[in-house]
Amino acid sequence: MTKGWTKSDWRAKPRVQMPDYPDAAALSAIEAQLAKYPPLVFAGEARRLRAELADVAAGRAFLLQGGDCAESFAEFSADNIRDTFKVMLQMAVVLTWGAKLPVVKVGRMAGQFAKPRSAPTELVGGTELPSYRGDIINGFEFTAESRVPDPNRMLMAYTQAAASLNLLRAFSTGGFADIHRVQSWISGFVEEDEAERYREIAGRIQDAMDFMAAAGVTSDTAHELGKVDFYTSHEALLLEYEEALCRIDSTTGLPVAGSGHMIWIGDRTRQPDGAHVEFCRGVQNPIGLKCGPTTTVEDLKVLMSRLNPHNEPGRLTLIARFGAGKVADNLPRLIRTVREEGAEVVWSCDPMHGNTIKSSSGYKTRPFESVLREVREFFQIHKAEGTIPGGVHFEMTGKDVTECTGGVRAVSDENLSDRYHTACDPRLNASQSLELAFLVAEELNDRRTAARAASA
Repeated sequence: MTKGWTKSDWRAKPRVQMPDYPDAAALSAIEAQLAKYPPLVFAGEARRLRAELADVAAGRAFLLQGGDCAESFAEFSADNIRDTFKVMLQMAVVLTWGAKLPVVKVGRMAGQFAKPRSAPTELVGGTELPSYRGDIINGFEFTAESRVPDPNRMLMAYTQAAASLNLLRAFSTGGFADIHRVQSWISGFVEEDEAERYREIAGRIQDAMDFMAAAGVTSDTAHELGKVDFYTSHEALLLEYEEALCRIDSTTGLPVAGSGHMIWIGDRTRQPDGAHVEFCRGVQNPIGLKCGPTTTVEDLKVLMSRLNPHNEPGRLTLIARFGAGKVADNLPRLIRTVREEGAEVVWSCDPMHGNTIKSSSGYKTRPFESVLREVREFFQIHKAEGTIPGGVHFEMTGKDVTECTGGVRAVSDENLSDRYHTACDPRLNASQSLELAFLVAEELNDRRTAARAASA
């Protein structure tokens, strides 16, 4: 166990982006109830993810992290879980082709219920109310009653997360994830006229699978082709919930966050002396740290020391989120700091949060071209610095929403109102997500080809 650390130590630290519950007794009762519930994930699974992320840090694997901006109680359904999982499987196969490496699959699922907000209140039609902070805290409806933080929502979040994990585990091992099934879905996408440019890649993937089948390597002979490892993650924002689900691993005697396999600290909650860093430093799960333009070299040094004091590979993932056109101004100084400190980290790119704009139609959106540009800049900087671009982190959904503009189906500002369903930030839809995977695969393939040429 981290020396001198207990799971409630965060309560003595400055806290931000967290609700003030009006009924302290009700909150305590819910926390006590949650503390008796089984953990949602298990220590062995978290350790396995750390080992796989260590491979990512060393360039032996690639990280794909994606899912909802904020999970919703109202839109919870088996179909929505299936569709997001399905798109992530397709993305993973395409990225595997590009990187020629295993892809570690981590969903923003089964726990992504809380969201930080840029302002504590919002004004609509002359009425000012507390901001919506995610279904685990308060309601989306713009009423005074709905916006009061309600601790009972933590129980609802736990129940939904448990059901989501149950279904994800079934999908992962029950045949749904068979690579041949996934390839047929990819083939369906590239048959569309708009996706013609990706047919060559899809054809190469199919050729590789045909070769394996001819060599006798099928789902029947190699059972790994019929199942996948799939992990869950979320921002550890609501610390009362996180503390209640923290457990001691019976194998190692070390504390583990039982709420998800991987948890991360957001760009607004990464204060080195803050409550969120204090909680996350003590649990043994893989930890993500969002790094935005205001991340200083000094803060990064302190945060790496506190979150990964033993410099263990796979423990810490730095998730860069700067915005298109700003990567070159920020990422090199952080990469050089990591190098100078000799720190073991995974570098991942979040091209979503720095590219949010307000469209001419009034909707908050993210242009697909800006998302792609930031990913390309991320790869370019790592190539120049001689470091490993380890992964990508997307807000996306398997649904056919119209929240981000652009892509092969050319969602326009005028289309945004057609199917704009997000409760917080705009997400890539299924088509945009898979298209982005093809484009990232091209970057990975080009990088691999250049590296081979340089070593020849």
